[in-house]
Amino acid sequence: MKRFLVLLILCFATPIAAQTGLPPAPYADRQLDDPKQEAAARDLMEELRCLKCQSQSIADSNAPMAGDMRSQVRERIAAGETPEQVRGWLIERYGNWVSYNPPIASAVTWPLWVAPIILLLAALWLARGRFRKTKDGE
Repeated sequence: MKRFLVLLILCFATPIAAQTGLPPAPYADRQLDDPKQEAAARDLMEELRCLKCQSQSIADSNAPMAGDMRSQVRERIAAGETPEQVRGWLIERYGNWVSYNPPIASAVTWPLWVAPIILLLAALWLARGRFRKTKDGE
């Protein structure tokens, strides 16, 4: 019975301990005053992956880390950086995976761009051989 109570307490205490006591980032949910800067920040946020959710952009995610990233994007754009500079800083910090559009020239990402072409050519070559055998057999 004692083990059951300890297990029960751990089950309910763990989610409470996981909550952060920190305030949200200043620009996580507040837009910039300049509409052009906000549009540039919003476009960039749509192209950046949330590191916690992994399937949502930071613009769509409600994760605290995505809020921090949105705030960083807005603060840097408000400071005068271009979206490409901000993207470069985030890629340098988190790696190419943070971007939905990774660069082709990277040694890690070029196989991802080339593999579909190679697989398509292999499929066409195999299909050609298959259809040729069918025509010869008739």
